[in-house]
Amino acid sequence: MNLSHPFVQRPVATVLLTIGLALAGIAAFLTLPVSRLPAVDFPVIFVSANMPGASPADMARTVATPLERTLGTIAGVNEMTSSSSTGSTRVVLQFDLDRNIDSAARDVQAAINAARIDLPANLRTNPTYRKANPAAQPFMILALTSRTRTPGQIFDAVNNIMSQRLLQVPGVGDVTLGGGSQPAVRVELNPFALHELGISSDDVRAALQASNANRPKGVIELGGAEQGRALQVLTPAPGLRAADYRDLIVGLRGGAEVRLSQVAQVIDSVQDTRTRGSFNGQPAIVVNITQ
Repeated sequence: MNLSHPFVQRPVATVLLTIGLALAGIAAFLTLPVSRLPAVDFPVIFVSANMPGASPADMARTVATPLERTLGTIAGVNEMTSSSSTGSTRVVLQFDLDRNIDSAARDVQAAINAARIDLPANLRTNPTYRKANPAAQPFMILALTSRTRTPGQIFDAVNNIMSQRLLQVPGVGDVTLGGGSQPAVRVELNPFALHELGISSDDVRAALQASNANRPKGVIELGGAEQGRALQVLTPAPGLRAADYRDLIVGLRGGAEVRLSQVAQVIDSVQDTRTRGSFNGQPAIVVNITQ
């Protein structure tokens, strides 16, 4: 007895079964999902570094190049691209599909530590990395507004508190902020006042840098080092308010002290004044959350 014998003996049932299979195939074909870009989780890691005030050319030469040199030595990297803009650099590493993303992240961190010696000394923080899918769009976008706080203050709170908490949520790959930047004090020099007093812009820069340096001030000893008292000398460091810098001494001319407010306009602002966000007509900080 062969396989076709029961179907030959029952022609009507065979025809009905064939028609049913054909209809099921047509229905399945019509409902079959088709994607030109299949949902494949590529092992991709983003490395970002920030240096406020640097031009794109400087970021590419002094930050992106050393990072690419060390990151390119990691095994399993099949594609690496970088982009530099004003004050920031981003390097994208794509690994082989069979490469474990966690072990690749450890190699990336080791490469970042190795590249630190070649990075600029004024790079405030080490480059950071994030694991994310480049084809994934943000699944949630938040817009934060306030009637009592400035966009710089909102950005500072979101960057230091909210984004850190969001990155701890399982499934969140990256959190990017837009529409603002960190609070900062902007010093707009008056060239005519500088020329009249004979003070250069480097003198002002040196005074600002010296006032922000956190150096030991020394100790005052009373009654000897062994039996007396020792008083630690502390000087208050300027904060992030313009009022703390306006009375800063930038030079001496004719026996008189020259204050920063005499040669410049000191205002409370943000690091990047060319980035703005808006929501319903109000200044807002935009938070993009990526899987």
